[in-house]
Amino acid sequence: MFYDYIITGAGPAGCVLANRLSEDPDVKVLLLEAGGSDRNPLFHMPAGFAKMTKGVASWGWETVPQKHMKGRVLRYTQAKVVGGGSTINAQLYTRGNAADYDLWVQEDGCEGWSYREVLPYFKRAEDNQRFADDYHSYGGPLGVSMPVSALPICDAYIRAGQELGIPYNHDFNGQTQAGVGFYQLTQRNRRRSSASLAYLAPLKSRKNLTIRLGAVVTRIVLEGSRAMGVEIATSKGTEIIRAEREVLVTSGAIGSPKLLLQSGIGPADHLQSVGVKVQYDLSGVGSNMQDHLDLFVISECTGDHTYDNVAKLHRTLWAGLEYMLFRSGPVASSLFETGGFWYADPQARSPDIQFHLGLGSGIEAGVEKLKNAGVTLNSAYLHPRSRGTVRLQSADPAAAPLIDPNYWSDPHDVKMSLEGLKIAREIFQQAALKPFIMAERLPGASVTSDQDLFDYACANAKTDHHPVGTCKMGTGADAVVGLDLKVHGLDGLRVCDSSVMPRVPSCNTNAPTIMVGEKGADIIRGLPPLPAAVFTHERNDQRLRAHSDIR
Repeated sequence: MFYDYIITGAGPAGCVLANRLSEDPDVKVLLLEAGGSDRNPLFHMPAGFAKMTKGVASWGWETVPQKHMKGRVLRYTQAKVVGGGSTINAQLYTRGNAADYDLWVQEDGCEGWSYREVLPYFKRAEDNQRFADDYHSYGGPLGVSMPVSALPICDAYIRAGQELGIPYNHDFNGQTQAGVGFYQLTQRNRRRSSASLAYLAPLKSRKNLTIRLGAVVTRIVLEGSRAMGVEIATSKGTEIIRAEREVLVTSGAIGSPKLLLQSGIGPADHLQSVGVKVQYDLSGVGSNMQDHLDLFVISECTGDHTYDNVAKLHRTLWAGLEYMLFRSGPVASSLFETGGFWYADPQARSPDIQFHLGLGSGIEAGVEKLKNAGVTLNSAYLHPRSRGTVRLQSADPAAAPLIDPNYWSDPHDVKMSLEGLKIAREIFQQAALKPFIMAERLPGASVTSDQDLFDYACANAKTDHHPVGTCKMGTGADAVVGLDLKVHGLDGLRVCDSSVMPRVPSCNTNAPTIMVGEKGADIIRGLPPLPAAVFTHERNDQRLRAHSDIR
């Protein structure tokens, strides 16, 4: 059996490519996924996210010791299931700021990827349940809807933000990004709308698309300077599958550089140091890694104002029954449905802090759970200057990669992260939340100085699960792919996922990755780009800067 295209991972971008490329009945597409199916009901229940960072459907990787964070090793959840991160994430639908994509053009040389040029691909993907305007559309594969199980503490949080001077925002993906409010979620009919459900599930009768689960791609097969196929691990050894047209690498910001490196494509000195034969010396592979580091405040509630106590057996059973019968209650909540974007640096080009209100404590792995009901407010600095790497531990494809986000290597990131944490603490101290919050437990009242906060952050910070940039798109010496997503210097090989983003967008990265898949599919098919967006009202966050000095 031959295939025109082989896609190396069924994450968000891989699912999009499989759908769009197989629209042509004369093209045969093979989608390979190392993980299994998403049949487990936990994947479809919005609140199932609480189980995901604790090991369900993930590779079980961690970072190398972070030398700028006192040697801390962080759990680094990367999905191992069809749908990739979209199957295990908190379902937040955010696209970032217009300035993010315009900087791709202005500073990274990525012509054709400005905000006006990528917005039509965001819109093509979505089936928005509420908005249809300059920024949104409906009828696309991806379900996007408003939360259905918000609690009173969510509204109190929004009022608290306004008391602090942060305006209410009804749509973070609309005319402005700054403000506090409710997130839209990748859900349809109160179920998760993953890339798998949105882009693959409707294609069961499409005979020119083959999906193989449990297929670990170990290397890209090169003949000279051309990619001819892939090698996959099987129970009987290895199998080589040939691609008549192209191999499309969609294994994510960690998996894609890992696969290229395993195939001998990357920095020659590193490949030689781990015993991998150099097939093509490409220095940028695995460099330029960026991620959002998350700091959090946890407070104890005055009563049962969040979902913490649902963990008790009788309440868990009732919540499950309520969801099955009515699609409502705690199980219908993604647990992070309220948040916002604001400024740690008043001079920032656009909002540089993101907040996520967690309806409980200990929701994510490694985060402390209180004895009584608690509430969490995460803060993440969105414009990190620190850059890290993905490297191989050995020539063995089964070995975990060396993941080094190199958090806080730039002192500016430390300063801004701590400013964001301070704002989160102040939000929790506002009058609107007094009826709901008893006292701050983490960092705690005794933690006051910047040094205290730094120590707390080093011990407790976590990833926001937003790695990008490790197969950078562009024209510079450190770029891995061109603007057409072709790997520089090689034929028949492209990368199309979050790893090609030259810098991390100011948001959760699922929607931007789906956008890359949508635009990448048109590029691969040789279709003209969708017409650039024209706005009735210009998007602008600059006018809010006057409010950014809120303390």
